[in-house]
Amino acid sequence: MDHRSPCPISSFLDLWGDKWSLIVIRDLMVGKTRYKDLADGPETVPDSILANRLKKLAEWGVVDKVRYHDRPPRYAYVLTEKGESLRPVLLAMSDWSQTNLPSRWSTPDWFKEARPAPRFAPEEE
Repeated sequence: MDHRSPCPISSFLDLWGDKWSLIVIRDLMVGKTRYKDLADGPETVPDSILANRLKKLAEWGVVDKVRYHDRPPRYAYVLTEKGESLRPVLLAMSDWSQTNLPSRWSTPDWFKEARPAPRFAPEEE
């Protein structure tokens, strides 16, 4: 990926500055793994955007796409170590919002304690 400048903040925003990518990361951090679950979040990510973001996140090495069913092909999405390393960034954003914006959700303790979300375990279809 090309970056606008060598500034680390600008470079971070080149990757994460859209309004959907970190929402997808957040949902993966709380244990959502299936496309349908990611699409059904409270922000209702448009289908075409979700598909695009998941593809980019996999290309960037932030998400692994794991096939869990052959017929029809079905995939789960899980964070890589690189993806999980975004947790402090999301925590800082959450802390700022809770302090400065009224009526925000409270960040769960398990998320604050940096415990990774449960890994994907395919359910019986």
